[in-house]
Amino acid sequence: MRNRALIVSASMGAGHDAVAAELARRLAAAGTRAEVVDVLALLPLRLGALLRWWYRAVMLRAPWLYALVYRVFFVSRRAPSTSPLTVLAAAGLARVVRRVRPSVVVPVFHVAAQAAGHLRERGRLAVPSVVVLTDFAVHRLWLHAGNDRYLCPDTSTALAVTAAVGRPAFRCAPIVRPGFARADGVADVRARVGLRDGDRIVLVCAGSWGVGGVAATARLLARSGRYTPVVLCGRNERLRRRLEHLLGGAGVALGWRDDVADLLASAYALVDNAGGLTCREAFAAGVPVVTHRPIAGHGRDGVLAMAQAGVSVHARRRADLLRALDRLEPGLPGRAALTARAAALFTTAPAESLLLPDLLLRGDGVPRPYEPAP
Repeated sequence: MRNRALIVSASMGAGHDAVAAELARRLAAAGTRAEVVDVLALLPLRLGALLRWWYRAVMLRAPWLYALVYRVFFVSRRAPSTSPLTVLAAAGLARVVRRVRPSVVVPVFHVAAQAAGHLRERGRLAVPSVVVLTDFAVHRLWLHAGNDRYLCPDTSTALAVTAAVGRPAFRCAPIVRPGFARADGVADVRARVGLRDGDRIVLVCAGSWGVGGVAATARLLARSGRYTPVVLCGRNERLRRRLEHLLGGAGVALGWRDDVADLLASAYALVDNAGGLTCREAFAAGVPVVTHRPIAGHGRDGVLAMAQAGVSVHARRRADLLRALDRLEPGLPGRAALTARAAALFTTAPAESLLLPDLLLRGDGVPRPYEPAP
């Protein structure tokens, strides 16, 4: 196979890795060898593991601290244009590039985008770097003028990226595993998690680390008497046990699941707090998304950007959440309009079609050189 892609992810939660794995699967199906590497593993002295531990600990115990760091270093007008980790990550990425000899580098995490752009701008990466944005809200550290192309979730994001870095930015369809559009196994999954046929299920997502104020959200839904919360606690066993005790028989708390597609197929709605991959999966499944009590930093900006794009509803207050859900009754125009706008995201070009073949090679078969933005 002539084409080879190097996808640079990050094991921060599960969303970036899931996007990377699905993109690699699609590229392989199209005849392109794809290798996925973790940018955190490229950092020296186990700095990547330390960074992941710090971020998880802060999000679980002191989210206000991450909110402060995010505002100062990620989105402030005085924020640095590059991450302090860029040079270290770039050195590790350069070693992998020499080993893999890819035709294209595809970062799906902001530190990876910085590292690839750094190498490309300095002539140390001879092949294109195409950044796949995994969030609707793009902070400063996603952006580097050295990258050749950005793939964005919607038009407004693409326009903002182009204005910021002067490089081409395009819309692409969400990268979601196949199967979420099929309503298979609904009765079976209800039985597996202990729910009755008449329960109106609202999935509450806390991400793979089980972060955010999902306990208050689940309690509100359970006390309403109108909705049965099913909380996806990820790998946070402590949260799962706490919610199991808190909800009693008025809801369900689940650990890590591999049957999210079936759970979504049985759900009335998804309540999310970060605007991550589970939202895209809900869009594919035709399940309306309501965001509430967003996590600090990029989570808050992400859910606001999704609502601005019209593909979700952001409920700021407790009463707003119940009102938003009540307006999503099947047959009501609000539900149909919301899910139609979300479904329209999938009518744009798939990400893999914007990677191959035009960007990879010139007509003479030579990799394209870096061309500075005008």
